[in-house]
Amino acid sequence: MHLLKRILILALLALLLPTALWAQYEEETANGVVSLAGREGFSIETKKGDFVFKPYLLVQASANYNWYDDEGLDPAYNQDNVANSGFAIPYAVLGFTGKAFDRVTFNLSLNAAASGGALLQQAWFDVAFKPQLALRVGKFKTPFSHAYLTTLGEALLPQMPLSLTTAVIMPYSLNAVMPNIGTGFDLGVELHGLVRDKFGYEVGIFNGTGASVNTAGKTFSDDWHIPSLLYAGRLTYMPHGVMPATQGNPNRLRENKLLIGLSASLNVESEYESTNDTRVGVEFAWLHHKLYLAAEAYWMHVGFTERQKIDETYNFLGGYVQGGYFVAPRLQVAARYDFFNRNGMDTNGFLNMPAVGLNYFFKGCNLKLQAMYQYVGRSGHDDQLDRDNDNLGLATHSATVLLQYSF
Repeated sequence: MHLLKRILILALLALLLPTALWAQYEEETANGVVSLAGREGFSIETKKGDFVFKPYLLVQASANYNWYDDEGLDPAYNQDNVANSGFAIPYAVLGFTGKAFDRVTFNLSLNAAASGGALLQQAWFDVAFKPQLALRVGKFKTPFSHAYLTTLGEALLPQMPLSLTTAVIMPYSLNAVMPNIGTGFDLGVELHGLVRDKFGYEVGIFNGTGASVNTAGKTFSDDWHIPSLLYAGRLTYMPHGVMPATQGNPNRLRENKLLIGLSASLNVESEYESTNDTRVGVEFAWLHHKLYLAAEAYWMHVGFTERQKIDETYNFLGGYVQGGYFVAPRLQVAARYDFFNRNGMDTNGFLNMPAVGLNYFFKGCNLKLQAMYQYVGRSGHDDQLDRDNDNLGLATHSATVLLQYSF
């Protein structure tokens, strides 16, 4: 067991070494929220051009309908099948991004729709030493999953794949152990760059506590004797040049880009120092004129720390295939099939979650209208208990209409 741990640590550290000659590129003044493609926008710039400041805004308002199966309801509390429905503000982001001295890029954004530490959505600066090497420090997206790394306002559907965002179901009643496969925003430091305009890397070390925590509270692992942090890396191959971080943009209908990626991470003493979580993901994305296609598969291994005195380990598998096509210059149709082995790979059964959608981009005003329907089904379970547990907290039928404005 100790040998396996050492091999795993060495493999991840090798992935994190800056000697890897690949890079993940980001467009100049990219902010991860609003795409600047095809937009002049508003900016402040010095006469020499050595300083650029760009404010941006993204507001989303949605109407939601969610219908839940009977087994997840408690009759004692008179719970209804229709719940968590009505109107919502998923994001209300105000931020600014910019460049200084052709070397430093910076970005800060607040999400007024969030609370606590998540109110600060991101805050980072990036120092480019050369195209092959740059250093990013602050709060930003961890290098895992094409879906998470897509620009927020450029997503194909209003909701991300549930296989990334939904907590797994553990067989033990540990209230703190609720990991999900996606890692999202976090605080840390990352090296990235671009080699030969087609190979990419992102390698970093993060707190591993997620978007809601902006303070340092980590320690050393008692079991592995390394800092209890999130170690993450991502390698990409883009044969036709840099892949834009979009899943559909009417200003990019002449693009022909392809991305193949591999990512891995190790979160040491996560979930309140109770587990060591390993994640591995593969991804594919293709943007060809009016067509967008993407697929991902990801695996998570959860092992408990020695103080928990639980010898068993658990594995979870998820993934999705999705595509979009512009049937008109400003109208995109979308579909996705999402699957998730939420109960663990040692049990039969999985969630199958097809979704369809429609996106309309209003001309000349930066408005985007999205509509989506998703069904959460269950297949192949050995018994009714596993079947009932698998979709706890998830709506069987959900519909969303979202209006987005960006500046």
